[in-house]
Amino acid sequence: MTLAERFGAEVHIAGWSHTPFGKLEASLEDLVVSVSREALARAAVEPGEVDAIFLGQFNSGIHPLGFASSLALQASDDLFGRPATRVENACASGSAAVHQGVAALLAGTARTVLVVGAEKMSQASAEVVGAGLLGADYESAGSTSTTGFAGLFAEVANAYSERYGDCSDTLAAIAAKSHYNALANPFAHLRKDFDEEFCRTVSDRNPMVASPLRRTDCSPVSDGAAALVLTSASTASGVKFLGFGQANDFLPAHKRDPLAFAGSELAWHLALEMSGVTLADLSLVELHDCFTIAELNLYEVLGLAERGKGAEMLADGRLHRDGVLPVNPSGGLKSKGHPVGATGVSQHVLAAMQLTGTAGGMQVPDAQVVAVHNMGGLAVANHVSILAGA
Repeated sequence: MTLAERFGAEVHIAGWSHTPFGKLEASLEDLVVSVSREALARAAVEPGEVDAIFLGQFNSGIHPLGFASSLALQASDDLFGRPATRVENACASGSAAVHQGVAALLAGTARTVLVVGAEKMSQASAEVVGAGLLGADYESAGSTSTTGFAGLFAEVANAYSERYGDCSDTLAAIAAKSHYNALANPFAHLRKDFDEEFCRTVSDRNPMVASPLRRTDCSPVSDGAAALVLTSASTASGVKFLGFGQANDFLPAHKRDPLAFAGSELAWHLALEMSGVTLADLSLVELHDCFTIAELNLYEVLGLAERGKGAEMLADGRLHRDGVLPVNPSGGLKSKGHPVGATGVSQHVLAAMQLTGTAGGMQVPDAQVVAVHNMGGLAVANHVSILAGA
């Protein structure tokens, strides 16, 4: 049973927009306004036709403006009066905003929704960014740390190595794949062709951040924005939602197995069940690789590989851009960049581009069904969407 069969309505992506990710001169307002205008224009939707706006943004003190929900109204005076809501779910804020938009359409309270994901991070010091991001961790919130979330995911990597054997070389291979894929992504923050040897080797250019994670194992601090226009109009074309799922895990670390990512696994299965599709139906996956160990572990959590066997599937090329199930042909968070609130919306935009054959050098041939996975914290907030060509 698909989303349309369950709810008696379809949800389409009618238009989208995406800024480059990186250290940008544009302000948060500039980013939100530019993608809002471009997405509406691409969808051929007049601003006055928008029924609701959802803004995905984490912030957590990283940016001084803590009340950004109405920024999108700056795109047009005709957006005055439209309900605008800021949605926060840590690094899954963007997908949380997308799913709020989907829910509004399915509930019948809106027919056209503008979803924006945006984050402005580069203006803040490393200490401010680190403290803000640590606000998404139950044990570390409010504390100081020299390694931040890299330290938390390093613990995941160490747990993986203890359970299945050393994974350092596999993480380097994932990093090299991500960098190679990002070369074809005009939006990517890190368009640098670092090979496996570079990613494997600790050096002045690739220092150890939190053992065993090197700089090339970590996504960068980025600015950026992306936007979608969602509609339930029966005349819509382009891309449609087949299904979606959300699952939250417990915040305290002692209630979670560090490798289980149980909330991600549940959200994944909920989305597949609603969509009526299987792994064999997927053309590609855009998943949340904030650190390379997250990507490796998610291969197994999502069932792309057996537990402890992710390295084998990577090594034989099945997960590369020209493989049977490409993972992160965009370069992923690791190389595309990770402006937190923008990430989930960006993943949906890139999926829509794949499904409409407009992904340029990133294009996976004959893409029919795409899965998007986005998580907040250490797999605490988990969102999955399954999209198909309309």
